[in-house]
Amino acid sequence: MGRLKDKAIVITGAAMGLGYAAALEAAKNGAKLSLVDYNGESLEKAKAVIQEQYPDTKIITLVADVSDEAAVKKYVDETVKAFGTIDGFYNNAGIEGRQAPLIEYDLEVFKKVVDINLMGVYYGLRYVIPVMQQQGYGRIVNVASVGGIRGVMNQTPYVATKHAVAGITKNASLEYGRYGILTNAIAPGAILTPMVAEAFKQVNPADPKKAEAEYAQANPTKRLGLPEEVGKLVVFLLSDDCSYVNGQTIAIDGGQSNSYGNV
Repeated sequence: MGRLKDKAIVITGAAMGLGYAAALEAAKNGAKLSLVDYNGESLEKAKAVIQEQYPDTKIITLVADVSDEAAVKKYVDETVKAFGTIDGFYNNAGIEGRQAPLIEYDLEVFKKVVDINLMGVYYGLRYVIPVMQQQGYGRIVNVASVGGIRGVMNQTPYVATKHAVAGITKNASLEYGRYGILTNAIAPGAILTPMVAEAFKQVNPADPKKAEAEYAQANPTKRLGLPEEVGKLVVFLLSDDCSYVNGQTIAIDGGQSNSYGNV
C-alpha cells in the first residue's frame, strides 16, 4: 500500500519539472491527484503519461494562473467538489525570472516573480487551509529554494520571494499545527528541470551544458539533483509518515548549501 493511498493531493505547477515529478511519485503511492498548471496542453500531456504508468489513478486537471486569486479559489473549490477533501497540497508553482543585478532588474519582471512565487503561494494557503481545518487534517509542502536560505547572484526577486516562502511556512506551522495541519517547505538546489536548464542557457548561451558541468563541480556530490529525488521527499512530507515535522525548510541540494567556498 502506498504512502498516499486514497489521499487527495493538489499539485500546482504540475505540468513539468518538480511538480510533474511529484505527481508521478504521488500516483505511484496511490494518491488521487488534482493537477494545476497555467499551460493546459502540457497539463493534459502530463496527465496522459501518469495514467499510462498508473492507470488506476484518479486525476483531474485544472488550468489556473496562481497569481490570480479567483483562479486559485476556483481550483480549490473544484478539487473539493471532485474528491470531497484536500489531504495534501504541494504548493509548487514558481518562476525564476531573469538574471540581472539588483539595481538593473526589470521592474515588471520583478513584480511578476513576486506575484507568482509569493502571492501564488499565499493564495494557495489562504484557500486550502480552511478546507484542511474543517477536516482536522492536512499536509502542506511549499516550495522555497536554496535561494530561500542564502543569496544567489543576479536573482534578487527570486531570492526575496523564496525567503518569504520559508517565512510563510514557519507562520503557517505555528498557527495551524493545532488543527492537524503540518506545513513544511523544501529548498531544492540545482535540480535538472526545464527551469534550471533555462538558467544555464542564460549563463552560457553558447554552451549551457558546460555551465551545468561547471556548476556541479561546486557540489559535494559533483552532480546535479534529479526531479524524482525531490518527488520522493515531497511524498514523505505529504504522508502520514511525516507526523511530527512541522515548520521546516528542508534543503535537498546534495549538501551544497552547507559549504563556504569550493569543495
